[in-house]
Amino acid sequence: ISPPPHHDIYSIEDLAELIYDLKNANRSANINVKLVSEAGVGTIAAGVAKGGAQVILVSGYDGGTGAAPRTSIKHAGLPWELGIAETHQTLIMNGLRTRVRIESDSKLLSGRDVAISCMLGAEEFGFGTTLLMAEGCVMMRVCNLDTCPMGICTQNPELRKNFKGKPEYIINYLTFVAEELREYMAKLGVRTVDELVGRTDLLRVKPAAPGSRAAELDLDCILHNPAIANSNVHFIKEDSYDFHLENTLDMKVLMKKFKLGSKAPQSVSLNVSNVDRAFGAIFGSEITRKYGNDLPDDVYTVHCNGAGGQSFGAFIPNGLTLELVGDCNDYMGKGLSGGKIVVRPPQGIDFKPEENIITGNVALYGATSGKAFISGVAGERFCVRNSGATAVVEGVGDHGCEYMTGGTVVVLGQTGKNFAAGMTGGIAYVLDENWDFYQRVNKETVSLEPVEHKYDVATLKELIRAHVEATGSPRGKEILDNFSAFLPKFKKVLPYDYDRMLRVIASVEERGLDGEQAQIEAFYAVQKHK
Repeated sequence: ISPPPHHDIYSIEDLAELIYDLKNANRSANINVKLVSEAGVGTIAAGVAKGGAQVILVSGYDGGTGAAPRTSIKHAGLPWELGIAETHQTLIMNGLRTRVRIESDSKLLSGRDVAISCMLGAEEFGFGTTLLMAEGCVMMRVCNLDTCPMGICTQNPELRKNFKGKPEYIINYLTFVAEELREYMAKLGVRTVDELVGRTDLLRVKPAAPGSRAAELDLDCILHNPAIANSNVHFIKEDSYDFHLENTLDMKVLMKKFKLGSKAPQSVSLNVSNVDRAFGAIFGSEITRKYGNDLPDDVYTVHCNGAGGQSFGAFIPNGLTLELVGDCNDYMGKGLSGGKIVVRPPQGIDFKPEENIITGNVALYGATSGKAFISGVAGERFCVRNSGATAVVEGVGDHGCEYMTGGTVVVLGQTGKNFAAGMTGGIAYVLDENWDFYQRVNKETVSLEPVEHKYDVATLKELIRAHVEATGSPRGKEILDNFSAFLPKFKKVLPYDYDRMLRVIASVEERGLDGEQAQIEAFYAVQKHK
């Protein structure tokens, strides 16, 4: 079902923050927000435009991938014609239309479809199903099952041999679409797409048979809005949203003080406040652009004091380390991509870090790699959708490790309710001093085990040692000094499917395969026995 759920969006303000984060991660990209054609989509689009999006995509009910439920494809959503018209008109009435481009998609098949979409208000057009069919898709609707017989939507090397598509097929198809669009534009006396945008005066309603259901349709609200004098309004580059990225600490400090051309260890100290959102994302994107993920740890270290803003350390890559003395807002380490984040309270405090919140909700959401050491308690949904990062924290709120698919998490304190809901991969080690953790864990997909295997014991001890070294955590020191006494109180949270896959991978590796090939073989072995 599209759009998918985003666990960092619960309001239009959250969406604006995500748009800002993404713009920091790639300053040259146009941020595209996809909406579904439905009643009221214009109001949502106005909020999206105010949030800084540069393209608003309105998708109709008629598209959908083969992975989408058939009931959703057949019975959910509205035609793109209604969504495009409402979005275009609402943005004009709110003085926002020149800020953004409107894109339409969902079963656009011909130049005529493109022309109608443009006259209703769109200026960009997306094609999906038709392009797949040009590449050989036969619409088996098994895109999510890894069994595509044409070799298009599969990772199976044998099935991929069936793929017969060529880029020229798509070029040929889209050339015909463009030629047909030009023919319609010539008949209408229009030279450019911009001149055609919003020209509903060029559309005519087909006459319908008297007494038919079609004759009862009133399309006047789509074609003629009395509140709009001129609907031929389109995107103007000069009116696009200005994020003022030149005023960020990344641009004013990090980009100037660090020598990006040198791989020698460097450090910078500065003060941060909660208005410094997505700190580190711009500099991290420049590191990735120059070095990819090849840098070792701690090449560029930033010592921060104060309050980290939302999305502190979002998307940072290998080689960049952020050390924060203070506290942090929501989304810390969102999309962490190999970097390291350390958060600890100031020296000389008179409270226990393990009993106080130090970072907000949704920390390390969608992290793929990297490390985080947090001397204090994190808020709700810690490590949601984590797929490869390693984190040590001294307590979490509700829904910790939700939907986690990889990585390792160590919790040196209490958790909230619903821990590990939907967790299908990775491992969590949780300190259960009161022997009541079983009441707060969601047992649907995971098992609880004592930490007994020598590998688990060594991993847990090493992560706590690294945590103490990075943060100076009193709680971590206490556990390390009495490790043999605390070890029986730790619980290992292990997803059933992940455990089974690890065992199969180990048996495959015994036969001589290693790395990715062993994982592929194990995957198909597990699929056969389902």
